[in-house]
Amino acid sequence: METAVRMLETFADGGVEVCFANPGTSEMHLVAALDRVPRIRPVPGLFEGVVTGAADGYGRMCGAPALTLLHLGPGLSNGSANLHNAFRARTPIINLVGDHAVAHRVNDAPLQSDIESLARPVSRWFAAAQTPEQALDLASWSLDAAAREGPGTLVLPADVAWSDAVPERPTPRPAASSGTPAWDRDIDRIADRLRAGGCVLVLGGRRLGAEACAAAARIGAATGALVLTDTFPARVERGRGRAALPRIPYLIEMSAGLLAGARTVILAGAPAPVAFFALPGRPMRPTAGDAEILTLGDAGGDPTDPLLALVQAVAGTAADAAAPATAAPGLASSEHDRGLDPDLLARAVAATLPAQAIVCDESITLGLYAYDQAAGAAPHDWLSLTGGAIGQGLPLATGAAIACPGRRVVALQADGSALYTVQALWTQARENLNVTNVILNNGAYAILDMELARAGASPGGRAARALFDLTRPAIDFCALAAGFGVPASRVRTAGELAAALARAHATPGPSLIEAMFP
Repeated sequence: METAVRMLETFADGGVEVCFANPGTSEMHLVAALDRVPRIRPVPGLFEGVVTGAADGYGRMCGAPALTLLHLGPGLSNGSANLHNAFRARTPIINLVGDHAVAHRVNDAPLQSDIESLARPVSRWFAAAQTPEQALDLASWSLDAAAREGPGTLVLPADVAWSDAVPERPTPRPAASSGTPAWDRDIDRIADRLRAGGCVLVLGGRRLGAEACAAAARIGAATGALVLTDTFPARVERGRGRAALPRIPYLIEMSAGLLAGARTVILAGAPAPVAFFALPGRPMRPTAGDAEILTLGDAGGDPTDPLLALVQAVAGTAADAAAPATAAPGLASSEHDRGLDPDLLARAVAATLPAQAIVCDESITLGLYAYDQAAGAAPHDWLSLTGGAIGQGLPLATGAAIACPGRRVVALQADGSALYTVQALWTQARENLNVTNVILNNGAYAILDMELARAGASPGGRAARALFDLTRPAIDFCALAAGFGVPASRVRTAGELAAALARAHATPGPSLIEAMFP
């Protein structure tokens, strides 16, 4: 199995420190090789969706490639939903997928599948090794591909992994040229458009750091441009003392009202705004058809340098735009005994958020105000549901906690989507991760009730509404958490939630708070 060992050593030399794994027979030599490469920490997940979601959270926070180990096509398919989210976030992930031995493929064994066809929709690059030499070369190549493009898939046949051939280490690849970036030639033209007015500046990319957000806010203050982030930014640094940039609203009715009058839309690392779904009688894009679309850097790229160059062109040495300096409003004493609602939830979360926390948000409808209220919270990072494939929140928080062990991670998690990957709690307990999981329990897929009306379908009757109901039987998240080894508590009032959050944040290791909404 020297080939397997050399591959893992190549990954370790390239900065890989963690392998999120749910392997099978085809990957056993890679599993055994982990004992000989102690620089890579193996972290198991009970379901592949946990593995890929954790790799997403880890990659977003580290910026270095995360490694997953998955079993053939079915294992990869089980992880595809969260790989879709990672694909949209362009998270650096190498999915190492075992395959049947080359000579065995013609026998159509029960787990034989077309791995490439399964991988392509959620992979920004794909490769399959056929020989030990090729495996080692592709391991080195995949490190560059993941860092540059985002998640991808490397397939390793079992007989290549178990080979005792000792291939030479791959020749180091030359560093990319550091010439003038392509966006530099566009700065003057974009600056002219901003001075002319009627502009919207939209930010996106793998990471929106505080510096990038501050520069964008200065551009808006100097030119009158409306500055927004993508609806679900992959990662944004925000909180008290930092620029508070609003997001493009999720609902096309709201985003069209906000953007329809824009003459020019400038995309800094973001894709062009689009409706999440085509709905009867509603536009598919929030911008007017004749709006000019300009790009400042590549979609998914880091917009910091382009924005810093643009702010010099339009604002010069003007002072930074004002950032919120006041603390997030807490709960009034008269509100402590009130039953939970989205506003009280948002204020309790913001007021108790520890400094440098990481929020992983899959709160759906009940977290409607959480993002905005947290603008005045302690400085933190906010990670969003980038691709809309649900079941991301708990795994994302798991990976973020492994990437940043000294920071508290808060998972804001809707009840229905929590059940897709609730097994992540076991990994949190096993690794003793500092995660506060807040399950927002309203006993329903409430988002679907809203979408039923927006889609123009007939009002939901008994059969339709039964599909959105999670109360027959009611799901006991405290019992589920206990079964996975995570201490849990149930709260019903705003005061109980604030107290439970403060306790959880101050206690090492994972915990779960089941917040009951009427």
